[in-house]
Amino acid sequence: MILVLQGTSDGGMITQTLTGQGYRVVAIASTDYGRELAVQYGATLVENELPSETEVWLKQLGVRAVVDARHPFGEMTDDRLAQHCQAMDIIYLHIGRDEINITCHELVHPVNSMPEAAIKAAGLGKTIFLTTGSHDLEYFVALQKTHNIRLVVRVLPEHRVVKKCQDMGIHTRNIVAMQGPFSKQINKALFKMYRAAVVVTKDSGRAGGTDTKIEAALSLKIPVVIVKRPSVIARREYNWEEAVRVINRKLPFHGR
Repeated sequence: MILVLQGTSDGGMITQTLTGQGYRVVAIASTDYGRELAVQYGATLVENELPSETEVWLKQLGVRAVVDARHPFGEMTDDRLAQHCQAMDIIYLHIGRDEINITCHELVHPVNSMPEAAIKAAGLGKTIFLTTGSHDLEYFVALQKTHNIRLVVRVLPEHRVVKKCQDMGIHTRNIVAMQGPFSKQINKALFKMYRAAVVVTKDSGRAGGTDTKIEAALSLKIPVVIVKRPSVIARREYNWEEAVRVINRKLPFHGR
């Protein structure tokens, strides 16, 4: 059994490739959409999150390799899973994403956290276009009244996500429910349509569409606030194809 922690498109590619080769895969995805994709990709068991008794669970399932393809802004600083794998002699492969070479431009403003991004964005324009999803919305919502800003959020087209935004006081007309990543042209059209005065993003790499967001905003002369990645424990990183090759080499499937 192979465990794939999905959170990026790479995780989906790994699940789809391994199941196509005959491996049994259990997938963990935090969103409804991610779990739906995992089922489509052939995962035999799909969970919302790792159980508290992780080691017992891994042993019961007979997991022989773990592919950690969680989002760069997810649980990256939590190294307990890697430690469990090491103790149990389970192959642990961490999937990395190339970081964006943050443009040295007067309109690009790197920050270290979402609270800092909210304050910075509020000082740059009255209409903030938030492209970071539904997480950390509270920092921006809190500024709507105190700084008299308009907040536009782009989130996954899931009922619970849209409802969360509405429950936090974001009007439906300011909720863009779409599945990304998006091209420069689509980003540009949306920024113009909603009259964005400042764009907020995270450095999720090219695979996450960070480059096209920045390019689109700069082409419209809109300032961009970009949240840099958190510090992580140094470890070997693989792309999805390398991870599949490692599993094929160390755990060859003989049932084909």
